[in-house]
Amino acid sequence: MEQIIAAGLEELGLMGRVPEDAPAQLAQYGRMLLEKNQVMNLTAIRDPEGVARLHMLDCAALLKFCDFQGKTLIDVGTGAGFPGMVLKILAPSLRITFLDSLAKRLDWLTEVYEDLDGVDNITTFHGRAEEFGLNRSFRDSFDFATARAVADLRVLSELCLPFVKVGGRFLAMKSVDSGQELENAAHAVKLLGGKVVQVEDYPIPGTEITHRLIMVEKLAPTLKGYPRRWAKIQKEPL
Repeated sequence: MEQIIAAGLEELGLMGRVPEDAPAQLAQYGRMLLEKNQVMNLTAIRDPEGVARLHMLDCAALLKFCDFQGKTLIDVGTGAGFPGMVLKILAPSLRITFLDSLAKRLDWLTEVYEDLDGVDNITTFHGRAEEFGLNRSFRDSFDFATARAVADLRVLSELCLPFVKVGGRFLAMKSVDSGQELENAAHAVKLLGGKVVQVEDYPIPGTEITHRLIMVEKLAPTLKGYPRRWAKIQKEPL
């Protein structure tokens, strides 16, 4: 995995911008993921090359478009730590908050960063995004919020934008066929205080797959009352 990741970072033009030991650290993370996946469902990708390309390099591509050094980021519904853990390894001064509804995943992520040399400034919170988004300690307070979940952009915007400070960005990782979804989310993004400022398609090194990063800038604080309860979000997307 280390060689695949190093070559992919080079192809992405990132090798000069990340720590020298980043490929080794990402490979170690990948091995821990595959080992844990034998007893806990963390990923449908079960081979080392797939993990290296479709997880590590896919997430690493975000560094082509954003400067994460010294910033704060909340990874909403982080799951196995994507993209947050990858970004932390590649940009060590990034301060990460992992939020997930399953405590077991967060416990495992704690094991991961404790095993990786030099990885710190990480906190984990067990809970639901629609509840934490109403908490004053989290609301309008992060430079970045990320989501790699398979959910409609209207839903993701309501869950993620409340966390972002004015001037910060919500980063949604999507497929390239998300054009209609993006169009449908225009009202939600505006209502929640955001504006789509950039849409970037990028190929994943060593594959024929192209993914899309949708960047939403926070222009104003999110209105009181958002996010709504989960049942309401599902039943009546903005």
